[in-house]
Amino acid sequence: MQAQIQALLAEGAGGREERREGEGVEVAKPQIFNGTSAKVGGFISACKLYIRMKMRGESVEGQVQWMLSYIQEGSADVWKENIIEELESEEVEYESVEEFLMSLRKEFGGGEEKSVRAAELRKVEQGGRTMEEFVQEFKRVARGSGYEGRPLVEEFKRGMNKGIRRKLMEVENLPASIEQWYKRAMALNRNWRESRREEERLRGKKEVAGGAPKQKQRQNIP
Repeated sequence: MQAQIQALLAEGAGGREERREGEGVEVAKPQIFNGTSAKVGGFISACKLYIRMKMRGESVEGQVQWMLSYIQEGSADVWKENIIEELESEEVEYESVEEFLMSLRKEFGGGEEKSVRAAELRKVEQGGRTMEEFVQEFKRVARGSGYEGRPLVEEFKRGMNKGIRRKLMEVENLPASIEQWYKRAMALNRNWRESRREEERLRGKKEVAGGAPKQKQRQNIP
């Protein structure tokens, strides 16, 4: 198995694509994972996406070996070597990719990843982004932060721009779930942008219809 891991590692380093499942669709490979707890979530997501798009026909063993080839350096190296030995001696056998990824998250995620995500969530703000962009960023950070229900809604309200938050709070029936808050906020933001575009369009028409502003005649002061 060690030889197989090395072969997969060489393939990843060289950037060669030998599998043809999902050919024509560009999918980024995961970055090397070195055991940093804050990066385990991103590594798992990247592995899942690549496997779903490019390796559906591969066996669970092959998929696990491929993921192990991207686990290098730091504390992750020791863990990988132990897993390889356990697989070779048949001390452990993964029935699904999810089972392997659960063990990876359990080993490197711990509580630190959650605390990092929670701290990031408390800082994320809409700023100059559209509400659609802000919602996507908020969802990404909220995933794995431990926030849910009312606390999650409160963080979402805190992060959005003041004007939109005020408009949302003025409605009679407030959204109940976080998904409803997302939809209502995006709809309100779209309406606001369309209203601004319409105002600019009408202003431009008035300026064209009225022509250039007349200059005031200078008066001779005696």
